[in-house]
Amino acid sequence: YAQSAPRKFKADLIYTWLPQSAAFGLWSGYPVVLEMHADTAGRFGAWWLRQFWMSRGHKRMLVTTQALRKALERSTRLQFPDEAVQAAPNGVDLDRYANLPAPAEARRQLNLKDGLTVGFSGHFYAGRGMDLLFELARALPDVNFLWAGGTPDAVEEWRAKLNAVRASNVTLTGFIENSRLPLYQSAADVLLMPYGRAISASSGQNIAEVINPMKMFEYMAAGRPMITADLPAIREVLDETRAVFCEPGDVSAWTSAVKKLLSDEKRRATLAANARRAIGKYTWLARAQRALENMS
Repeated sequence: YAQSAPRKFKADLIYTWLPQSAAFGLWSGYPVVLEMHADTAGRFGAWWLRQFWMSRGHKRMLVTTQALRKALERSTRLQFPDEAVQAAPNGVDLDRYANLPAPAEARRQLNLKDGLTVGFSGHFYAGRGMDLLFELARALPDVNFLWAGGTPDAVEEWRAKLNAVRASNVTLTGFIENSRLPLYQSAADVLLMPYGRAISASSGQNIAEVINPMKMFEYMAAGRPMITADLPAIREVLDETRAVFCEPGDVSAWTSAVKKLLSDEKRRATLAANARRAIGKYTWLARAQRALENMS
């Protein structure tokens, strides 16, 4: 299919996330852009990526982080040519984040509790920091927490845990339609990325070393300050002028950081403004244009 489909649709180029399709594309004489979001997996993953690099043809590989490039070079035992590798972090659609209301107004529109609110959006998978979020809610009973996302089973599991310790300051929304997500994110005064040092992907891989979360760009676009786990891959996009960093899993450090940021409105505004200014180069359109430049 990787060979017949381009001919059928009279393609000028092949753009794929699969190393095997990328290799077949080169063998068929097409220019190929291969996008990688994680290290190779499976018995033949690294072998197929080696075939892509060892085959002739006009090629480019996109990596979401420089850390991922290093991981892929280790897996394939190759050193990739700089001119054929492009760092391409994930992005965001800025139109979805235009003209968002202030936190208090967003909470009013969503019928959420009034008062300072700390938010999290995303999956409740292992390594996403749910245990830390739970401990923060217990440590800060006077702060509202908004957990947006989670499967029905995961939501019920965490609701039961919160009820068991009588933590009534957490709102669990369950699944949120993507079109509504910016409004929920904007309802928070502070947003959290509480990743651990081991983060499970759907493939079962630990992606902590190479993670490039889309929520990071969404938070930046939402114009809200964030506190994030201090992971090297995240520092490829953020620095101390755009976010507060905390040691993964350190409940005391995170509790202190949340308290300090909630009590300092000026710093919240500065961090949010710096991150919002930086988001312009991380749009999906800009990413696509860079990915395809000079590939025809």
